[in-house]
Amino acid sequence: MKNRYSYIAVFSYDEDGISIEFPDLPGCLPCADKDNTEMALANAKEALGVHLFGMEQDNDLIPEPTALKDIVVNEGEVPVLIEVFMPAIRDRIKNRFVKKTLSLPAWLADAADESDVNCSKIFQNALMEYLQIDA
Repeated sequence: MKNRYSYIAVFSYDEDGISIEFPDLPGCLPCADKDNTEMALANAKEALGVHLFGMEQDNDLIPEPTALKDIVVNEGEVPVLIEVFMPAIRDRIKNRFVKKTLSLPAWLADAADESDVNCSKIFQNALMEYLQIDA
């Protein structure tokens, strides 16, 4: 796995917004509101990182990027180099929070609420201790 990837995105400026395509990565198709290139750049970077993370997880072959000189664009399209730093993306995805439902006796839940206890934090700490995970 590489730490950095750079791919050319093709931005298409249309009446209804900005469509983005990565010619080397079929299925990676972010978009943005009309006339909002800043949002399009951010969305392209986010989509590229998530797409590549998925390919890494699936052990898919990640293609070499096509050279800018070999990218063909039509009228109204602009090629843009998008670069992502994968360690930050991998960490953010792996450390995202997921919702877990747990059951407590009503009297215990009431006591926790009365004492302003952060049950999520208590559960995280207890689970890490139980699994012997040092964070």
